[in-house]
Amino acid sequence: MTRIMSWNVNGIRACAEKGFLTWLEAESPDILCLQETKAHPEQLKKELLAPSDGKGGAYFVQWASAKRRGYSGVAILSKREPRSVQGLGLDEFDDEGRVLAADFGDFVLVSAYFPNSQDAGARLDYKLRFCDAILALCDRLVAEKRHVVVAGDYNIAHRPIDLANPKQNEGNPGYLPEERAWMDKYTGSGYVDTLRHFNGEPGQYTWWTYRVPGARDRNIGWRLDYHCVDAGLSPALKTASIHPGVLGSDHCPVSIDLDL
Repeated sequence: MTRIMSWNVNGIRACAEKGFLTWLEAESPDILCLQETKAHPEQLKKELLAPSDGKGGAYFVQWASAKRRGYSGVAILSKREPRSVQGLGLDEFDDEGRVLAADFGDFVLVSAYFPNSQDAGARLDYKLRFCDAILALCDRLVAEKRHVVVAGDYNIAHRPIDLANPKQNEGNPGYLPEERAWMDKYTGSGYVDTLRHFNGEPGQYTWWTYRVPGARDRNIGWRLDYHCVDAGLSPALKTASIHPGVLGSDHCPVSIDLDL
């Protein structure tokens, strides 16, 4: 069984001060994708560069950092070393440290930090280009008979069930019609939203704004973090879960278990 987790840590250094390494050792996933790391490797303490896997070994860690310091960034921590790791190959996205694609042989894992479309859709065009680039990558891999897992912060609540107050948030970034339409296209193109594969219940959120006091305690949230897999991989899916009790960020981790 392979457990893949994903977490937008909203700053790996800040999250480390809130118990990230203790959580990681206790949880010991086979692979962990991080988003919004907000750091370059040379800024990190040694224990974050090769953290303990809780089983007597250390994780292999791959980083993609934004050119702009303290912004964006993704990482992949894995117990087995990937065959290869690359970005999207498009400077406008790689310069912001938004993607790592790691080839593990039986599947390619993508850790992705989708752009925020921002107020009034100021970056919507950029975001939709990014979304289409992710879909093109997935389609290319599937055409090559590869399996693909896209884990990360999509910055999109797909359907009304995926946020606490859909009516009040119509027109807000993350719930724009164009973003939701892209998710329709993506999940209608042979890719499976793993949580919804198992769980059709409301109240399944992964992000709670700091701007609303008590939002997390009252579960006034959004589901922005996903694992999506190609349909051919879905028979290997055993579980898909959200872990709202894990603190340290305004997002919580999400996980899947694959029979691989």
